[in-house]
Amino acid sequence: MSDPCIDISEEDGVRYLHFGSEWVQGAMRLRRPVDLELEYTRDMMAGLLLREGFSAEAQWPKRILLIGLGAGSLTKFCYWKLPQARVTTVEISEEVWTAASALFKLPPEDLRLSIVIGDGVEYMQRPSPKYDYILVDGYDEDAKVGLLDSLPFYQACWARLNDGGILATNLFGRAQKYAAPLKRLGEAFEGRSLALPPCASGNVVALATRGTPVALSGEELKARAVQLKASTGLDLRPLLKRMPAGAGLQL
Repeated sequence: MSDPCIDISEEDGVRYLHFGSEWVQGAMRLRRPVDLELEYTRDMMAGLLLREGFSAEAQWPKRILLIGLGAGSLTKFCYWKLPQARVTTVEISEEVWTAASALFKLPPEDLRLSIVIGDGVEYMQRPSPKYDYILVDGYDEDAKVGLLDSLPFYQACWARLNDGGILATNLFGRAQKYAAPLKRLGEAFEGRSLALPPCASGNVVALATRGTPVALSGEELKARAVQLKASTGLDLRPLLKRMPAGAGLQL
């Protein structure tokens, strides 16, 4: 994969990252650099609603893996808002990492944050620790994901999750189909997957779980969303409003 052509734009107090095309690869509100500006990135954190105790006291999640850095939005959120977690981000382009560090306030590596420059598919084949939460958001300048959407890759994700672990993946961009990726994901996770309602941008985030089943009512989801907002500032109540009235989640 060649290095992307990186473009930066700003509008109404928001800085955007592009890979030489109209597709937005990341965004940061200058006055709130740790907040998740794009709707789909907020959806990517919906897995926090599925397990009780997303707090430093509860020590979950302890290990988070992100495939794809972009502007660093998800990496920053996990690092700053989930202080109990060790965060590893795999990014194929060193130029993207440089841009995120220089222009999007990505924190430097330390004992809790590790940035790996390499291919996410290859990384998943290496022996390494298991994770509680894996987030996959790796797109090129043409909004294509390559082998990050393949049955072997999803199977590798399943193998790298702890019991009770959660995968969140950004399935597609505007005007693309997601039925086939969702089928592959379900096959790898023994049917334990679902797609969240589409964002206004057209992105669809899918969740998948390993181990402990999840069965939450609509009221339980609302209560957890309130707790999550109080502890991290992330408001997932708009996501719940996009779901059918009173709908829960089973995974």
